[in-house]
Amino acid sequence: MSANDGSPPPYTEKPKGIDNVGFDNKDEKLDMTPVEKEDPWALPELKDTGTPWNELSDGQKVFRVVWTIVRVLLFLSSLYVFFCSLDFLSSAFKLLGGKAAGEVFRNNELLSNPVCGVMIGVLATVLVQSSSTSTSIVVSMVAADILDVKRAIPIVMGANIGTSVTNTLVSIGQITNVSDFRRAFAGATVHDMFNWLAVIVLLPLEVASGYLFELSGRIVGSMHLKTYEDANKDLLKAITKPFTKLIVEVDSKKINKFVTDDKNHDTLLKICCKSETLTKLNSTGHVIKEKICLKNCTHLFMNTDLSDAAAGSIMLVVSLVLLCLCLFGIVKILNSLLKGNIRKIIKKFVNYEFPGKASYFTGYIAILIGTGLTILVQSSSIFTSTMTPLVGVGVIGLDRMYPLTLGSNIGTTTTGILAALATDTSDGVEHLSNSLQIAICHLFFNLSGILLFYPLPFMRFPISMAKFLGNTTAKYRWFAIMYLILMFFIFPLSVFGISLAGIEVLAGVGIPIICLLIVIGIIKVLQKKKPKFLPRKLQNWKFLPECLRSLAPLDRLFSKMCGCCKMCKNEDTSTDVEKQIDTKL
Repeated sequence: MSANDGSPPPYTEKPKGIDNVGFDNKDEKLDMTPVEKEDPWALPELKDTGTPWNELSDGQKVFRVVWTIVRVLLFLSSLYVFFCSLDFLSSAFKLLGGKAAGEVFRNNELLSNPVCGVMIGVLATVLVQSSSTSTSIVVSMVAADILDVKRAIPIVMGANIGTSVTNTLVSIGQITNVSDFRRAFAGATVHDMFNWLAVIVLLPLEVASGYLFELSGRIVGSMHLKTYEDANKDLLKAITKPFTKLIVEVDSKKINKFVTDDKNHDTLLKICCKSETLTKLNSTGHVIKEKICLKNCTHLFMNTDLSDAAAGSIMLVVSLVLLCLCLFGIVKILNSLLKGNIRKIIKKFVNYEFPGKASYFTGYIAILIGTGLTILVQSSSIFTSTMTPLVGVGVIGLDRMYPLTLGSNIGTTTTGILAALATDTSDGVEHLSNSLQIAICHLFFNLSGILLFYPLPFMRFPISMAKFLGNTTAKYRWFAIMYLILMFFIFPLSVFGISLAGIEVLAGVGIPIICLLIVIGIIKVLQKKKPKFLPRKLQNWKFLPECLRSLAPLDRLFSKMCGCCKMCKNEDTSTDVEKQIDTKL
Protein backbone atom coordinates (compact mmCIF):
# COMPACT_ATOMS: atom_id res chain seq x y z
CA MET A 1 0.00 0.00 0.00
CA SER A 2 1.54 3.32 -1.01
CA ALA A 3 1.68 6.53 0.90
CA ASN A 4 -0.49 8.22 -1.71
CA ASP A 5 -3.62 6.28 -0.90
CA GLY A 6 -3.90 7.69 2.62
CA SER A 7 -2.29 4.83 4.51
CA PRO A 8 0.56 5.65 6.90
CA PRO A 9 4.05 5.42 5.43
CA PRO A 10 6.25 2.47 6.32
CA TYR A 11 8.30 2.90 9.47
CA THR A 12 11.72 4.34 8.82
CA GLU A 13 14.24 4.58 11.62
CA LYS A 14 15.58 8.06 11.96
CA PRO A 15 19.31 8.54 12.38
CA LYS A 16 20.69 8.99 15.83
CA GLY A 17 22.41 12.08 17.17
CA ILE A 18 21.72 15.63 16.26
CA ASP A 19 20.70 14.68 12.68
CA ASN A 20 17.60 13.07 14.21
CA VAL A 21 16.47 16.33 15.81
CA GLY A 22 13.66 18.26 14.18
CA PHE A 23 12.62 15.65 11.52
CA ASP A 24 8.91 15.53 10.67
CA ASN A 25 9.41 13.06 7.79
CA LYS A 26 12.28 11.34 6.09
CA ASP A 27 12.63 14.06 3.49
CA GLU A 28 13.14 16.94 5.98
CA LYS A 29 16.69 17.79 6.93
CA LEU A 30 18.09 19.98 9.63
CA ASP A 31 19.25 23.30 8.27
CA MET A 32 22.94 23.27 9.09
CA THR A 33 23.66 26.63 7.46
CA PRO A 34 26.17 28.44 9.69
CA VAL A 35 24.46 30.99 11.88
CA GLU A 36 25.93 34.44 11.43
CA LYS A 37 27.68 35.41 14.63
CA GLU A 38 26.16 38.47 16.24
CA ASP A 39 28.55 41.33 16.95
CA PRO A 40 28.40 41.90 20.73
CA TRP A 41 29.73 45.44 20.26
CA ALA A 42 27.03 46.55 17.84
CA LEU A 43 24.73 49.08 19.46
CA PRO A 44 21.32 47.49 20.15
CA GLU A 45 18.31 48.54 18.15
CA LEU A 46 15.09 48.72 20.16
CA LYS A 47 11.82 48.70 18.29
CA ASP A 48 9.21 51.22 19.34
CA THR A 49 6.47 48.94 20.59
CA GLY A 50 4.31 51.79 21.89
CA THR A 51 1.17 53.05 20.24
CA PRO A 52 1.86 55.72 17.56
CA TRP A 53 1.08 59.27 18.63
CA ASN A 54 -1.62 59.79 15.99
CA GLU A 55 -3.52 56.73 17.24
CA LEU A 56 -3.76 57.97 20.84
CA SER A 57 -6.84 59.60 22.30
CA ASP A 58 -6.58 63.06 23.84
CA GLY A 59 -6.45 61.61 27.34
CA GLN A 60 -3.73 59.15 26.37
CA LYS A 61 -1.67 61.93 24.77
CA VAL A 62 -1.87 63.99 27.96
CA PHE A 63 -0.89 60.96 30.03
CA ARG A 64 2.08 60.19 27.76
CA VAL A 65 3.35 63.77 27.96
CA VAL A 66 2.96 63.88 31.75
CA TRP A 67 4.61 60.48 32.17
CA THR A 68 7.53 61.56 29.97
CA ILE A 69 8.00 64.74 32.02
CA VAL A 70 7.91 62.69 35.23
CA ARG A 71 10.57 60.31 33.92
CA VAL A 72 12.78 63.19 32.80
CA LEU A 73 12.50 64.74 36.27
CA LEU A 74 13.25 61.37 37.87
CA PHE A 75 16.31 61.02 35.59
CA LEU A 76 17.61 64.49 36.49
CA SER A 77 17.01 63.77 40.19
CA SER A 78 18.84 60.44 39.94
CA LEU A 79 21.68 62.14 38.08
CA TYR A 80 21.94 64.84 40.75
CA VAL A 81 22.06 62.28 43.56
CA PHE A 82 24.55 60.29 41.47
CA PHE A 83 26.87 63.33 41.36
CA CYS A 84 26.38 63.79 45.11
CA SER A 85 27.18 60.12 45.75
CA LEU A 86 30.46 60.52 43.83
CA ASP A 87 31.26 63.51 46.05
CA PHE A 88 30.41 61.43 49.14
CA LEU A 89 32.63 58.61 47.81
CA SER A 90 35.50 61.06 47.39
CA SER A 91 34.94 62.40 50.92
CA ALA A 92 34.86 58.87 52.32
CA PHE A 93 38.19 57.93 50.73
CA LYS A 94 39.74 61.21 51.84
CA LEU A 95 38.70 60.50 55.44
CA LEU A 96 39.95 56.91 55.22
CA GLY A 97 43.16 57.50 53.31
CA GLY A 98 43.88 61.22 53.26
CA LYS A 99 46.37 61.16 56.13
CA ALA A 100 48.11 58.10 54.70
CA ALA A 101 48.35 59.79 51.30
CA GLY A 102 49.84 62.89 52.92
CA GLU A 103 52.42 60.85 54.81
CA VAL A 104 53.41 58.95 51.65
CA PHE A 105 53.92 62.20 49.77
CA ARG A 106 56.20 63.46 52.56
CA ASN A 107 58.69 60.61 52.02
CA ASN A 108 61.16 62.18 49.59
CA GLU A 109 63.39 59.10 49.44
CA LEU A 110 60.59 57.06 47.86
CA LEU A 111 59.83 59.78 45.32
CA SER A 112 63.38 59.67 43.95
CA ASN A 113 62.51 56.39 42.16
CA PRO A 114 60.32 57.25 39.11
CA VAL A 115 58.53 53.87 39.08
CA CYS A 116 57.86 54.23 42.79
CA GLY A 117 56.58 57.75 42.11
CA VAL A 118 54.08 56.44 39.55
CA MET A 119 52.76 53.83 41.99
CA ILE A 120 52.49 56.46 44.74
CA GLY A 121 50.47 58.60 42.34
CA VAL A 122 48.16 55.65 41.58
CA LEU A 123 47.66 54.65 45.22
CA ALA A 124 47.26 58.20 46.50
CA THR A 125 44.65 59.01 43.85
CA VAL A 126 42.76 55.79 44.62
CA LEU A 127 42.89 56.67 48.33
CA VAL A 128 41.45 60.16 47.88
CA GLN A 129 39.30 59.19 44.85
CA SER A 130 40.27 62.34 43.01
CA SER A 131 43.10 63.11 40.62
CA SER A 132 42.23 66.77 41.15
CA THR A 133 43.10 66.45 44.85
CA SER A 134 46.28 64.43 44.34
CA THR A 135 47.45 66.73 41.53
CA SER A 136 46.73 69.76 43.67
CA ILE A 137 48.79 68.19 46.48
CA VAL A 138 51.70 67.69 44.08
CA VAL A 139 51.36 71.30 42.89
CA SER A 140 51.40 72.49 46.51
CA MET A 141 54.49 70.41 47.26
CA VAL A 142 56.31 71.85 44.26
CA ALA A 143 55.24 75.38 45.19
CA ALA A 144 56.53 74.83 48.74
CA ASP A 145 59.90 73.50 47.52
CA ILE A 146 59.22 70.13 49.17
CA LEU A 147 59.37 68.37 45.83
CA ASP A 148 61.15 69.36 42.63
CA VAL A 149 59.45 69.26 39.25
CA LYS A 150 61.40 66.27 37.89
CA ARG A 151 60.38 63.98 40.74
CA ALA A 152 56.79 65.24 40.60
CA ILE A 153 56.26 64.22 36.95
CA PRO A 154 55.95 60.43 37.63
CA ILE A 155 53.46 61.11 40.44
CA VAL A 156 51.25 63.10 38.08
CA MET A 157 51.44 60.20 35.59
CA GLY A 158 50.28 57.83 38.32
CA ALA A 159 47.45 60.18 39.29
CA ASN A 160 46.20 59.89 35.70
CA ILE A 161 45.86 56.12 36.18
CA GLY A 162 44.29 56.27 39.64
CA THR A 163 41.46 58.57 38.59
CA SER A 164 39.98 55.92 36.27
CA VAL A 165 39.05 53.63 39.18
CA THR A 166 35.78 55.53 39.72
CA ASN A 167 34.18 54.87 36.33
CA THR A 168 35.40 51.25 36.44
CA LEU A 169 33.60 50.91 39.76
CA VAL A 170 30.50 52.57 38.28
CA SER A 171 30.37 50.05 35.41
CA ILE A 172 29.78 47.22 37.92
CA GLY A 173 26.34 48.76 38.54
CA GLN A 174 25.23 47.13 35.25
CA ILE A 175 26.52 43.66 36.13
CA THR A 176 23.04 42.08 36.10
CA ASN A 177 22.70 42.44 32.30
CA VAL A 178 25.55 40.70 30.50
CA SER A 179 25.29 42.70 27.25
CA ASP A 180 25.08 46.07 29.02
CA PHE A 181 27.86 45.03 31.38
CA ARG A 182 30.14 44.03 28.52
CA ARG A 183 29.79 47.45 26.91
CA ALA A 184 29.89 49.43 30.18
CA PHE A 185 33.00 47.66 31.48
CA ALA A 186 34.79 48.15 28.16
CA GLY A 187 33.71 51.81 28.08
CA ALA A 188 35.20 52.30 31.55
CA THR A 189 38.42 50.32 31.05
CA VAL A 190 39.28 52.03 27.75
CA HIS A 191 40.29 54.90 30.06
CA ASP A 192 42.45 52.55 32.15
CA MET A 193 44.14 51.04 29.11
CA PHE A 194 45.02 54.41 27.61
CA ASN A 195 46.47 55.69 30.89
CA TRP A 196 48.54 52.54 31.51
CA LEU A 197 49.87 52.44 27.95
CA ALA A 198 50.75 56.14 28.06
CA VAL A 199 52.74 55.66 31.28
CA ILE A 200 54.48 52.50 30.02
CA VAL A 201 55.69 54.32 26.89
CA LEU A 202 56.25 57.87 28.16
CA LEU A 203 57.80 57.22 31.59
CA PRO A 204 60.98 55.60 30.18
CA LEU A 205 61.10 58.33 27.53
CA GLU A 206 60.88 61.03 30.21
CA VAL A 207 63.54 59.35 32.39
CA ALA A 208 65.88 59.05 29.40
CA SER A 209 65.35 62.46 27.81
CA GLY A 210 63.44 64.67 30.27
CA TYR A 211 61.38 66.02 27.37
CA LEU A 212 58.35 66.97 29.50
CA PHE A 213 60.56 68.81 31.97
CA GLU A 214 62.44 70.67 29.24
CA LEU A 215 59.37 71.51 27.16
CA SER A 216 57.32 72.77 30.12
CA GLY A 217 60.31 74.75 31.40
CA ARG A 218 60.65 76.58 28.10
CA ILE A 219 56.93 77.36 27.99
CA VAL A 220 56.82 78.69 31.55
CA GLY A 221 60.02 80.66 30.95
CA SER A 222 58.35 82.56 28.11
CA MET A 223 55.32 83.59 30.23
CA HIS A 224 54.66 86.78 32.18
CA LEU A 225 53.32 85.14 35.31
CA LYS A 226 50.68 86.52 37.64
CA THR A 227 48.62 84.88 40.33
CA TYR A 228 44.87 84.59 40.81
CA GLU A 229 43.83 83.63 44.33
CA ASP A 230 40.31 82.53 43.41
CA ALA A 231 41.44 80.47 40.44
CA ASN A 232 40.30 77.04 41.59
CA LYS A 233 36.59 77.10 40.86
CA ASP A 234 34.32 74.08 40.41
CA LEU A 235 31.04 74.61 38.58
CA LEU A 236 29.55 71.24 39.49
CA LYS A 237 30.24 71.61 43.20
CA ALA A 238 28.35 74.90 43.13
CA ILE A 239 25.30 72.80 42.26
CA THR A 240 25.87 69.81 44.56
CA LYS A 241 27.45 71.57 47.55
CA PRO A 242 24.18 72.93 49.04
CA PHE A 243 23.14 69.30 49.63
CA THR A 244 26.47 67.56 50.28
CA LYS A 245 27.62 70.11 52.87
CA LEU A 246 24.61 69.16 55.01
CA ILE A 247 25.91 65.59 55.20
CA VAL A 248 29.70 65.89 55.38
CA GLU A 249 32.46 68.39 54.62
CA VAL A 250 36.12 67.44 54.31
CA ASP A 251 38.88 70.01 54.47
CA SER A 252 41.12 68.99 51.53
CA LYS A 253 43.59 71.74 52.46
CA LYS A 254 44.47 69.77 55.59
CA ILE A 255 45.74 66.93 53.37
CA ASN A 256 48.13 69.47 51.87
CA LYS A 257 49.16 70.47 55.40
CA PHE A 258 50.09 66.85 56.19
CA VAL A 259 52.54 67.20 53.32
CA THR A 260 53.85 70.72 53.86
CA ASP A 261 54.34 70.75 57.65
CA ASP A 262 54.94 68.39 60.55
CA LYS A 263 52.00 69.48 62.67
CA ASN A 264 49.49 66.88 63.75
CA HIS A 265 46.07 67.85 62.42
CA ASP A 266 43.44 66.01 64.45
CA THR A 267 40.72 65.55 61.85
CA LEU A 268 40.06 66.12 58.17
CA LEU A 269 36.41 66.92 58.88
CA LYS A 270 35.75 70.57 58.27
CA ILE A 271 34.93 72.45 61.48
CA CYS A 272 34.95 76.12 60.51
CA CYS A 273 33.01 77.06 57.37
CA LYS A 274 33.57 80.82 57.52
CA SER A 275 36.67 82.51 58.81
CA GLU A 276 38.48 85.82 58.72
CA THR A 277 42.17 86.66 58.91
CA LEU A 278 43.03 89.64 61.12
CA THR A 279 46.29 91.52 60.80
CA LYS A 280 47.66 93.26 63.90
CA LEU A 281 50.86 94.31 65.60
CA ASN A 282 52.27 92.35 68.52
CA SER A 283 54.11 93.83 71.50
CA THR A 284 57.41 93.90 69.59
CA GLY A 285 55.91 95.80 66.68
CA HIS A 286 55.88 92.86 64.26
CA VAL A 287 52.86 92.24 62.03
CA ILE A 288 51.08 88.98 62.81
CA LYS A 289 48.09 87.33 61.19
CA GLU A 290 45.42 85.63 63.27
CA LYS A 291 42.65 83.51 61.79
CA ILE A 292 39.34 83.54 63.66
CA CYS A 293 36.26 81.42 62.96
CA LEU A 294 33.08 83.35 62.24
CA LYS A 295 30.77 80.41 61.61
CA ASN A 296 31.03 76.71 62.45
CA CYS A 297 29.94 74.02 59.98
CA THR A 298 26.59 72.27 60.42
CA HIS A 299 27.11 68.89 58.73
CA LEU A 300 25.95 65.65 60.38
CA PHE A 301 29.41 64.70 61.69
CA MET A 302 30.07 68.11 63.25
CA ASN A 303 29.06 67.36 66.85
CA THR A 304 29.97 63.69 66.98
CA ASP A 305 32.98 62.02 68.54
CA LEU A 306 33.57 59.81 65.52
CA SER A 307 37.10 59.44 64.23
CA ASP A 308 37.95 60.10 60.58
CA ALA A 309 38.10 56.35 59.95
CA ALA A 310 34.65 55.77 61.46
CA ALA A 311 33.09 58.71 59.61
CA GLY A 312 34.81 57.60 56.39
CA SER A 313 33.51 54.04 56.76
CA ILE A 314 29.94 55.27 57.25
CA MET A 315 30.20 57.57 54.25
CA LEU A 316 31.74 54.80 52.13
CA VAL A 317 28.75 52.51 52.77
CA VAL A 318 26.26 55.35 52.21
CA SER A 319 27.96 56.50 49.00
CA LEU A 320 28.16 52.98 47.53
CA VAL A 321 24.49 52.31 48.32
CA LEU A 322 23.47 55.63 46.77
CA LEU A 323 25.73 54.99 43.80
CA CYS A 324 24.17 51.59 43.09
CA LEU A 325 20.60 52.85 43.56
CA CYS A 326 21.21 55.86 41.30
CA LEU A 327 22.85 53.74 38.62
CA PHE A 328 19.95 51.30 38.73
CA GLY A 329 17.49 54.18 38.42
CA ILE A 330 19.46 55.94 35.66
CA VAL A 331 19.77 52.77 33.56
CA LYS A 332 16.10 51.85 33.97
CA ILE A 333 14.88 55.37 33.17
CA LEU A 334 17.23 55.65 30.19
CA ASN A 335 15.98 52.34 28.82
CA SER A 336 12.43 53.58 29.29
CA LEU A 337 13.00 57.00 27.74
CA LEU A 338 15.40 56.09 24.95
CA LYS A 339 13.26 53.71 22.96
CA GLY A 340 12.55 53.52 19.29
CA ASN A 341 12.86 56.77 17.38
CA ILE A 342 14.17 58.78 20.36
CA ARG A 343 17.08 56.40 20.89
CA LYS A 344 17.78 56.33 17.15
CA ILE A 345 17.96 60.13 17.02
CA ILE A 346 20.25 60.40 20.06
CA LYS A 347 22.47 57.54 18.89
CA LYS A 348 22.70 59.06 15.43
CA PHE A 349 23.68 62.43 16.88
CA VAL A 350 26.21 61.16 19.44
CA ASN A 351 27.79 58.61 17.10
CA TYR A 352 27.54 60.73 13.96
CA GLU A 353 30.41 60.47 11.50
CA PHE A 354 31.30 63.19 9.02
CA PRO A 355 30.79 61.99 5.43
CA GLY A 356 33.62 60.69 3.27
CA LYS A 357 37.23 61.39 4.18
CA ALA A 358 36.10 64.01 6.68
CA SER A 359 34.97 61.16 8.99
CA TYR A 360 38.59 60.96 10.20
CA PHE A 361 38.11 64.30 11.99
CA THR A 362 34.91 63.30 13.82
CA GLY A 363 36.88 61.88 16.74
CA TYR A 364 38.77 65.14 17.20
CA ILE A 365 35.45 66.97 17.64
CA ALA A 366 34.58 64.37 20.30
CA ILE A 367 37.92 65.08 22.02
CA LEU A 368 37.08 68.79 22.11
CA ILE A 369 33.61 68.04 23.52
CA GLY A 370 35.09 65.79 26.22
CA THR A 371 37.62 68.48 27.08
CA GLY A 372 35.00 71.23 27.34
CA LEU A 373 32.55 69.21 29.46
CA THR A 374 35.31 68.08 31.83
CA ILE A 375 36.48 71.68 32.27
CA LEU A 376 32.89 72.59 33.19
CA VAL A 377 32.54 69.88 35.85
CA GLN A 378 36.25 70.04 36.85
CA SER A 379 36.45 66.26 37.18
CA SER A 380 37.33 63.57 34.66
CA SER A 381 35.96 60.94 37.09
CA ILE A 382 32.51 62.51 37.10
CA PHE A 383 32.44 62.99 33.32
CA THR A 384 33.56 59.45 32.42
CA SER A 385 31.39 57.95 35.19
CA THR A 386 28.37 59.70 33.67
CA MET A 387 29.23 58.42 30.18
CA THR A 388 29.77 54.81 31.32
CA PRO A 389 26.05 53.92 31.85
CA LEU A 390 25.27 55.48 28.45
CA VAL A 391 27.80 53.14 26.85
CA GLY A 392 26.21 50.25 28.73
CA VAL A 393 22.67 50.90 27.49
CA GLY A 394 23.95 51.32 23.95
CA VAL A 395 23.56 55.06 23.39
CA ILE A 396 27.30 55.73 22.99
CA GLY A 397 29.56 53.36 21.08
CA LEU A 398 32.97 52.33 22.40
CA ASP A 399 34.66 53.95 19.40
CA ARG A 400 33.07 57.26 20.39
CA MET A 401 33.68 56.80 24.12
CA TYR A 402 37.42 56.57 23.46
CA PRO A 403 37.92 60.12 22.08
CA LEU A 404 35.53 61.52 24.70
CA THR A 405 37.75 59.92 27.35
CA LEU A 406 40.88 61.39 25.77
CA GLY A 407 39.26 64.83 25.84
CA SER A 408 38.38 64.29 29.49
CA ASN A 409 42.04 63.57 30.23
CA ILE A 410 42.95 66.95 28.74
CA GLY A 411 40.14 68.76 30.56
CA THR A 412 41.13 67.45 33.98
CA THR A 413 44.58 69.07 33.68
CA THR A 414 42.95 72.49 34.08
CA THR A 415 42.46 71.72 37.79
CA GLY A 416 46.23 71.58 38.32
CA ILE A 417 46.73 74.71 36.23
CA LEU A 418 44.12 76.61 38.25
CA ALA A 419 45.64 75.35 41.51
CA ALA A 420 49.03 76.55 40.29
CA LEU A 421 47.65 79.99 39.44
CA ALA A 422 46.44 80.26 43.03
CA THR A 423 50.01 79.88 44.35
CA ASP A 424 51.13 82.56 46.82
CA THR A 425 53.59 84.96 45.12
CA SER A 426 54.46 87.07 48.14
CA ASP A 427 58.04 85.74 47.95
CA GLY A 428 58.27 86.22 44.17
CA VAL A 429 57.03 84.23 41.18
CA GLU A 430 59.53 81.36 41.42
CA HIS A 431 57.11 79.16 43.35
CA LEU A 432 54.35 79.99 40.86
CA SER A 433 56.71 79.15 38.01
CA ASN A 434 57.53 75.72 39.45
CA SER A 435 53.94 74.80 40.28
CA LEU A 436 52.74 75.92 36.86
CA GLN A 437 55.51 73.90 35.22
CA ILE A 438 54.33 70.63 36.78
CA ALA A 439 50.72 71.43 35.81
CA ILE A 440 51.85 71.97 32.20
CA CYS A 441 53.78 68.68 32.36
CA HIS A 442 50.46 66.99 33.19
CA LEU A 443 48.84 68.62 30.16
CA PHE A 444 51.61 67.65 27.73
CA PHE A 445 51.78 64.12 29.12
CA ASN A 446 48.14 63.61 28.10
CA LEU A 447 48.65 65.33 24.76
CA SER A 448 51.66 63.08 24.07
CA GLY A 449 49.61 59.98 24.87
CA ILE A 450 46.87 61.11 22.49
CA LEU A 451 49.41 61.70 19.71
CA LEU A 452 50.68 58.16 20.24
CA PHE A 453 47.42 56.24 20.52
CA TYR A 454 44.81 58.12 18.50
CA PRO A 455 45.77 59.76 15.15
CA LEU A 456 46.71 56.43 13.49
CA PRO A 457 43.71 54.02 13.68
CA PHE A 458 45.91 50.91 13.95
CA MET A 459 47.56 52.44 17.06
CA ARG A 460 44.29 52.65 18.99
CA PHE A 461 45.24 49.67 21.13
CA PRO A 462 43.14 50.78 24.15
CA ILE A 463 39.94 50.01 22.21
CA SER A 464 40.88 46.40 21.40
CA MET A 465 42.25 45.88 24.92
CA ALA A 466 39.03 47.22 26.43
CA LYS A 467 36.98 44.91 24.19
CA PHE A 468 39.06 41.96 25.39
CA LEU A 469 38.37 42.93 29.00
CA GLY A 470 34.68 43.47 28.23
CA ASN A 471 34.38 40.02 26.63
CA THR A 472 36.23 38.43 29.54
CA THR A 473 34.08 40.03 32.20
CA ALA A 474 30.92 39.17 30.25
CA LYS A 475 31.94 35.52 30.40
CA TYR A 476 33.27 35.62 33.97
CA ARG A 477 31.49 38.43 35.78
CA TRP A 478 33.57 38.03 38.93
CA PHE A 479 36.54 39.12 36.79
CA ALA A 480 35.43 42.78 37.14
CA ILE A 481 35.95 42.70 40.90
CA MET A 482 39.25 40.89 40.54
CA TYR A 483 40.38 43.41 37.91
CA LEU A 484 39.66 46.33 40.25
CA ILE A 485 41.56 44.74 43.13
CA LEU A 486 44.51 43.66 41.00
CA MET A 487 44.99 46.77 38.84
CA PHE A 488 44.40 49.46 41.45
CA PHE A 489 45.64 47.84 44.66
CA ILE A 490 47.68 44.62 44.44
CA PHE A 491 49.71 45.47 41.33
CA PRO A 492 50.65 49.04 42.41
CA LEU A 493 51.43 47.84 45.94
CA SER A 494 53.58 44.98 44.61
CA VAL A 495 55.57 47.24 42.28
CA PHE A 496 55.84 49.80 45.08
CA GLY A 497 57.18 47.14 47.46
CA ILE A 498 59.73 45.87 44.94
CA SER A 499 60.78 49.48 44.21
CA LEU A 500 61.71 49.92 47.87
CA ALA A 501 64.47 47.33 47.40
CA GLY A 502 66.13 49.51 44.78
CA ILE A 503 66.11 50.07 41.04
CA GLU A 504 68.38 47.05 40.47
CA VAL A 505 65.94 44.65 42.12
CA LEU A 506 63.03 46.23 40.27
CA ALA A 507 64.83 45.82 36.95
CA GLY A 508 65.80 42.24 37.79
CA VAL A 509 62.19 41.30 38.47
CA GLY A 510 60.45 43.57 35.99
CA ILE A 511 62.52 43.11 32.82
CA PRO A 512 62.03 39.30 32.57
CA ILE A 513 58.29 39.70 33.19
CA ILE A 514 58.01 42.45 30.56
CA CYS A 515 59.99 40.34 28.05
CA LEU A 516 57.72 37.35 28.73
CA LEU A 517 54.61 39.49 28.17
CA ILE A 518 56.04 40.83 24.90
CA VAL A 519 56.78 37.29 23.66
CA ILE A 520 53.27 36.15 24.62
CA GLY A 521 51.79 39.15 22.83
CA ILE A 522 53.77 38.43 19.64
CA ILE A 523 52.74 34.77 19.71
CA LYS A 524 49.06 35.70 20.18
CA VAL A 525 49.20 38.08 17.21
CA LEU A 526 50.84 35.41 15.04
CA GLN A 527 48.28 32.82 16.20
CA LYS A 528 45.53 35.11 14.99
CA LYS A 529 47.11 36.56 11.84
CA LYS A 530 49.79 34.14 10.59
CA PRO A 531 49.55 30.80 12.45
CA LYS A 532 51.61 29.02 9.75
CA PHE A 533 54.67 31.00 10.84
CA LEU A 534 54.58 29.22 14.21
CA PRO A 535 55.50 25.63 15.07
CA ARG A 536 52.43 23.39 15.26
CA LYS A 537 52.67 23.23 19.04
CA LEU A 538 52.57 27.03 19.39
CA GLN A 539 49.60 27.55 17.08
CA ASN A 540 47.39 27.35 20.18
CA TRP A 541 47.87 27.21 23.94
CA LYS A 542 46.45 23.73 24.50
CA PHE A 543 49.87 22.35 25.43
CA LEU A 544 49.74 24.42 28.63
CA PRO A 545 47.88 23.33 31.78
CA GLU A 546 44.34 24.71 31.88
CA CYS A 547 45.12 26.97 34.84
CA LEU A 548 47.77 28.79 32.75
CA ARG A 549 45.60 29.41 29.67
CA SER A 550 42.07 29.82 30.97
CA LEU A 551 40.05 31.35 33.80
CA ALA A 552 37.72 28.33 33.77
CA PRO A 553 39.29 26.66 36.86
CA LEU A 554 38.83 29.88 38.86
CA ASP A 555 35.32 30.17 37.48
CA ARG A 556 34.45 26.68 38.69
CA LEU A 557 35.87 27.51 42.10
CA PHE A 558 33.88 30.74 42.37
CA SER A 559 30.74 29.00 41.07
CA LYS A 560 30.99 26.48 43.90
CA MET A 561 31.58 29.26 46.42
CA CYS A 562 28.73 31.40 45.06
CA GLY A 563 26.40 28.73 43.74
CA CYS A 564 23.29 30.74 44.53
CA CYS A 565 24.55 33.91 42.80
CA LYS A 566 23.29 33.97 39.22
CA MET A 567 25.43 36.92 38.17
CA CYS A 568 28.60 34.93 38.96
CA LYS A 569 27.66 32.36 36.33
CA ASN A 570 27.97 32.52 32.58
CA GLU A 571 24.74 33.58 30.91
CA ASP A 572 25.00 31.50 27.75
CA THR A 573 27.71 29.05 26.68
CA SER A 574 25.82 27.09 24.00
CA THR A 575 27.15 26.88 20.48
CA ASP A 576 25.39 28.25 17.42
CA VAL A 577 24.42 24.71 16.28
CA GLU A 578 22.95 23.93 19.69
CA LYS A 579 20.94 27.16 19.59
CA GLN A 580 19.62 26.21 16.13
CA ILE A 581 18.61 22.78 17.36
CA ASP A 582 16.83 24.29 20.35
CA THR A 583 14.94 26.58 17.98
CA LYS A 584 13.91 23.62 15.84
CA LEU A 585 12.60 21.74 18.85
